[in-house]
Amino acid sequence: MQNLLDLDMAGLKAWLAQIGEKPFRANQLLRWIYSRGESDFAAMTDLARTFRERLPDVAEIRLPKIVSDKISDDGTRKFLMDVGASNLIETVFIPEADRGTLCVSTQVGCALDCSFCSTGKQGFNRNLTTSEIIGQLWLANQALGFDPAGDRIISNVVIMGMGEPLANFEALVPALNLMLDDHAYGLSRRRVTVSTSGIVPAMDRLREACPTALAVSLHAPNDALRDVLVPINQKYPLAELMAACKRYLENAPRDFITFEYVMLDGVNDSPAQARELVALVSKAKIHCKFNLIPFNPFPGSPYRRSSRERITAFANVLIGAGYVTTTRKTRGDDIDAACGQLAGQVQDKTRRTQHLKVVNEVGT
Repeated sequence: MQNLLDLDMAGLKAWLAQIGEKPFRANQLLRWIYSRGESDFAAMTDLARTFRERLPDVAEIRLPKIVSDKISDDGTRKFLMDVGASNLIETVFIPEADRGTLCVSTQVGCALDCSFCSTGKQGFNRNLTTSEIIGQLWLANQALGFDPAGDRIISNVVIMGMGEPLANFEALVPALNLMLDDHAYGLSRRRVTVSTSGIVPAMDRLREACPTALAVSLHAPNDALRDVLVPINQKYPLAELMAACKRYLENAPRDFITFEYVMLDGVNDSPAQARELVALVSKAKIHCKFNLIPFNPFPGSPYRRSSRERITAFANVLIGAGYVTTTRKTRGDDIDAACGQLAGQVQDKTRRTQHLKVVNEVGT
């Protein structure tokens, strides 16, 4: 039984050919499933009756299940979704006056183990399927009161939830294609942002396969510190990462890379480190902007959030050097929906959570 949510336009046309149907049916199916938010084949009234009656025997529209829906005091909304085998993922909707942004997960947990991220401390179970990635957008649209004839509720998508998106490249790209396809969601490439910790070969693949806006989780101005905060840096150090960013801009829909930088008190937030950061991107000649993220604490974390004064001083160095710099407003922290707080429920296959438990017990 084929889950149609696993197929982008190309995949859907190939599947239709396999079952002896015409390729134009792909356009119809995408419009019904995504543009109109329909999951009942019987309601897809412009499909030929024989095809419509055949569909339940060969296909399905199978989605994750929303098991929790929490709304923050600031309007941020966090959905907890069941993807089977006792694994839960989190998806966050962030409403603003001029946009509605959905933060989407790509993995159950994360294997990269960044030291300041709650998701990484949960360990890793598996990659999400394309249907589980695009299904988050489908379900959030429905929960938020999507009206096919009305304005978009979700105008922007950021692939910044649980997991490293580019470590799940094969499932990610079809989901991106569906977000961008005019027969499906029809979002602009400028309104879909993929975040990465810096998997260089996959950045090059994304540049060729489906370039969207790109955000890079930088978090340190030198290799010594980044090796600790973002361990993937030990495999793809900053010189390689900067070169990949420059290559990405050749095909990118925006003319800049966004560098994400979590502000950790006394760790990476000094004016001297800001100057080092300026030197790093200046030498690489990368057109970029910086998004400073106040650290959002989680149980067991060894870090503290930088003070407002330290964040301002750090930002002023970057701004003084001519770089657009913003400080992210913390949203949804009262429901653990802020950046770095997403954890879900992960049946860890890495033994990382077991190791952390032992370390904590030894330390007490």
